[in-house]
Amino acid sequence: MDQSNLGIEGSMKPTGHSRVIYPVILSVPAEAKELTRRARVKYLSRHARRALEISAQKSSIQLGELLKEKNGCPMPFDGNYWSVTHKPAYVGGVVAPRRIGIDIEKIRECSQSLFKKTADEKEWALANSDPLILFFRYWTSKEAVLKAGGTGLKDLSKCRIVQIIDDNNLLINYKGRKWFVEHFFFNGHIASVSKGIFRTEWILI
Repeated sequence: MDQSNLGIEGSMKPTGHSRVIYPVILSVPAEAKELTRRARVKYLSRHARRALEISAQKSSIQLGELLKEKNGCPMPFDGNYWSVTHKPAYVGGVVAPRRIGIDIEKIRECSQSLFKKTADEKEWALANSDPLILFFRYWTSKEAVLKAGGTGLKDLSKCRIVQIIDDNNLLINYKGRKWFVEHFFFNGHIASVSKGIFRTEWILI
């Protein structure tokens, strides 16, 4: 089957026979939280790269030099793509042979203005569920897709939820392409990865 015309980023809908990717989430040691702001940022960056190393090892990929473009977008190495995220309590990283993005957020109260900025009424109407959980599903999904697409939050309004597949998967339309996103809930947090054709095996350490 010619999959190039399906309009889905990463080709066709994920199936049980797709290749596996390994998003890795690492907890941040308590002592790191006592560092100065600058030292903490450096530590979290190194810790996120450790998550990348584990993800690459699980996928039998030799982790190459991790460089970024001028706009901060990660550059692929040897045809492989990578993405990292870091928050105060957790960092995450994932390596894949297609464009990839990952994001983590702590589930917490947030303003109504942020709800309105994140999605429009049509998107909110796609699901009748806990508004706060839905907000963080949307926010982390869009962040993951925008990372995979090589852009930032300036394109947030162009990144639209078009289908809620189930409690852990949804579909986004961005720049005329469809992106499958999977969620992972843990310890009051949510992580989302733009998984494309891949099956995922989440690793939490």
